[in-house]
Amino acid sequence: MRVLIIGFGDIGRRVALLERQKGSEVTALARNPRQMEGISTLRADLDHPATLRDLPGGNCLIYYFAPPPAEGTVDRRMQNWLDSLSPEDPPRKIIYISTTGVYGDQRGSRVDEATPPAPRTARARRRLDAEQRLQRWSGERGVPVVILRVGGIYSRERLPVTAIRQRRPVLRQSESPFSNRIHADDLAHVCVAAGHRRTESTLYNVTDGQQSTMTDYFHAVADALGLPRCPEITREEAEKRLSPAMLSYLDESRRVDNGKMLRELGVTLRYRDLSSGLSVDD
Repeated sequence: MRVLIIGFGDIGRRVALLERQKGSEVTALARNPRQMEGISTLRADLDHPATLRDLPGGNCLIYYFAPPPAEGTVDRRMQNWLDSLSPEDPPRKIIYISTTGVYGDQRGSRVDEATPPAPRTARARRRLDAEQRLQRWSGERGVPVVILRVGGIYSRERLPVTAIRQRRPVLRQSESPFSNRIHADDLAHVCVAAGHRRTESTLYNVTDGQQSTMTDYFHAVADALGLPRCPEITREEAEKRLSPAMLSYLDESRRVDNGKMLRELGVTLRYRDLSSGLSVDD
């Protein structure tokens, strides 16, 4: 199978390796390509439509991992790429990584794929905009699109080590909202399962199914690394000391159901909780 990966970052490289193991012919598109054995790389910029001409796409399984622009509430990058696709030679299927942030604040309630989106932040609105552009395009072209609404991604290589070493405060456990996570390796396997499973256009929530808090996460990372836990502060103190970006995450609480993903994609998660995901033996 021919595979095109748009956005060749951490998850893109993990997916590329899995696809190579399946014998797929993999090409990766990036603004600043990184060489990887067995992977053809192309240089293009989603902000500049002229660079997107003549990209491969026809009869390809496409993984779209590129982030939206850093500002605004729309994803013009997605539209630029969709406009570059040939109507006569469409992709086989598109897998798009979105975010569970599109659900907004659910006050700790459990949400599934039927829960209406209610994004509160600009970054979540950009992701929802990209979802909607893809869905409209899919309806017009008849190409299956699978949207993965992903929780916080973690792995041994992408932990908040600096924040913990600097003893940055975290919200007091009793006030910390629910958050959701998925290990990067498990996410890559879910992406490939969605790509190769015979499905029509749909969406899946992608988390490990374990609802905890951001404070739980920071404490678990500190414990795994043998570092002192960050000090806990009240919400009132957090308003004065934490960054607006961090506060925006703490303003939302939801427990995301991953049942549809497990049932329909047939995946078995390797890392079903933080304890296994942070194990030093892996």
